[in-house]
Amino acid sequence: MKVLVAENISSLGVDRLKEAGLDVHVRTGLSHQELIEAIKDCEALIVRSQVTVNEEIIAAADRLKVIGRAGVGVDNIDVDAATRRGIIVLNSPEGNTIATAEHTFAMMMALARNIPQAYALLKSGKWERKKFIGVELYKKTLGVVGLGRIGSEVGNRAKAFGMKVLAYDPYLSPEKAEKLGIQPADLDTIVKTADFITVHTPLTKDTKHIIGDREFAMMKDGVRIINCARGGIIDEKALYEWIKKQKVAGAALDVYEEEPPFESPLLSLDNVITVPHLGASTLEAQINVAVDVAEQIIKVLKGEPFNNAVNLPFLRPEVLATTMPYLKLAEKLGSFQGQLTFNYISKVELIYSGDLSHTEVRGLTAAFLKGFLTPMLGTEVNLVNASLLAKSRRIDVSQTKSGAPIDFNSLITTTVKSDKGTRTIAGTVLGKNEGKIVQLDGHSIDAVPEGHYLIIPHSDQPGIIGQVGTILGKANINIAAMQVGRESIGGTSVMLLAIDVQAPSDVLVELSKINGIHGVDQVFL
Repeated sequence: MKVLVAENISSLGVDRLKEAGLDVHVRTGLSHQELIEAIKDCEALIVRSQVTVNEEIIAAADRLKVIGRAGVGVDNIDVDAATRRGIIVLNSPEGNTIATAEHTFAMMMALARNIPQAYALLKSGKWERKKFIGVELYKKTLGVVGLGRIGSEVGNRAKAFGMKVLAYDPYLSPEKAEKLGIQPADLDTIVKTADFITVHTPLTKDTKHIIGDREFAMMKDGVRIINCARGGIIDEKALYEWIKKQKVAGAALDVYEEEPPFESPLLSLDNVITVPHLGASTLEAQINVAVDVAEQIIKVLKGEPFNNAVNLPFLRPEVLATTMPYLKLAEKLGSFQGQLTFNYISKVELIYSGDLSHTEVRGLTAAFLKGFLTPMLGTEVNLVNASLLAKSRRIDVSQTKSGAPIDFNSLITTTVKSDKGTRTIAGTVLGKNEGKIVQLDGHSIDAVPEGHYLIIPHSDQPGIIGQVGTILGKANINIAAMQVGRESIGGTSVMLLAIDVQAPSDVLVELSKINGIHGVDQVFL
C-alpha cells in the first residue's frame, strides 16, 4: 500500500513505514493541483501544519484510508469531509507535549524579562539596562485557557515558580483540578484577575477569537498574553489595539492567524515577541510525532487496533485494553439487529452494565452502529462514519450506563425500535474473551455470534421443534446448535438455530407455515 508523505518529517518515521513493507513516497512542496494528482492512488497521507487537506483533495483520493498529522492540531485538514468519506484522521497529541509546554514557559520568561529586546539592542552595540525593567513570575497569577496535556504541563511548571494558577476548561472536573493543584475558573474570572494569560485550546468555531475586544476590556492593566497553541484563538487586531492603548503590557506569539505573519501590525511593536511557530521544534518532539503517526498509520492499514483518531470516539490505551473484547461483540450485536430491521428505524438504545458502566463506551457504540448499518448501506460504513451516517438518517441513538445488578461482569443491551416493532438483544464476553448472545427479546439464550442463524419465535407447544428439524433435514441443512428460550410454560418462546449453510427462501417460507410459528428470520454473523 502506498503512503504519501507531503511534508518533511523525521527520517525515523519514514524508515518505520518502510520497515512495515509500505510503499513510501516523500514528496514535499507540492502545489494544490499536484497534491490532487499525487493522492489518487494512495492509501495514506502524512502532513504537518502547512499542507491544507481540503474537500477537493479528499474527493480525489479514491483509495485513501487514513490521513496522519505529525503533530497535534488538525485545523489544516477538513475532518468533516474525511469523515463523510470514511477516512480516518489521526494526530500525534503526545509527541510534542513537553516541547510545547517548555516553549510556552520560555516565551513567558522572555516576555517578563524583555530578553529578546535586550539581546537585540546589545548586539547592535548599545548597553541600556534601565530600559528593560521586567516583572517577576513569583506570586503572579497565571490564567491557563485550555487544560489539556500541554496546559497541564504549563500549569505544573508555573506552580514550581510560585505562581497561582487559574484554569478555564469546559471539561475540567473538580477532581482533576484538585489533583493538579490548579484552581478552576470561568473565562471571565481569568481575564479579570490574571497577570499572564496563556491559551492551549484547539482552534474551533467555539474557540476562534475566544479572547477579543470584550475580554481585553476586562483585563487588568499590565497583563501579558502568550499564544503557543493556534493562531486565531486570540483576536490579533484587538490585541494590537489594546497593546497600543497600554492596557496589555506585551505579548509572546508563536502562532498567527495568517502564517507567515509578515503583514501583521503586531510585528511593528517592540513589546511583542514573535517567533515562527517553533512550539514543537525540538529534536525529540520531531522524532516522537513522526514515529508515533507512522506507527498508527501502519496499524490502520494492517487492520489492527489504533489510537489517536480525531474523528473516532477516543480510546486511550488503557480503555482500549479493557473494551477490546467487547468491540467485536458490539459489532456482532449491531449486525444481528441490522439484518432483522429493514423498516423505518426511530430509535437505537444501548445500555452498558456492569464493569462497562465504569469505562468509556463511545467506541463500542460506534462498533455497534457499524454492524447495524452495514446490512442496509454496505461497505461504505466503517467505524469512522457510522455515527455520522446514523445521524444523517435521523436515527435517534442513545447510550447509557446502568449500575443495576446483572448476572454477568458486563452486559451490552441493544434495543432497536422501528415500524416492524421493538427488538432487544444483549451480549457479554465470557472466559477467554468469547462473545456470547445471552438475551433475545427477553428470552435467556447462550449463543456464539458466528455463522448462520435462524430466529424462530413460536408458541411453546409440543411438536414444533420436531417439525422444524424435519424440514431442515429434508433440505439437507445440518443443525449445528439449538437454543430455545421461553418466558413460561405454554407462553411465547424463541428458537435460535445455528445452521451450517444459508437456508434458501423456500425453506424459510415452509418453516413459517408451521402452526404455532410466528415468523422466521435469518442472519449471518
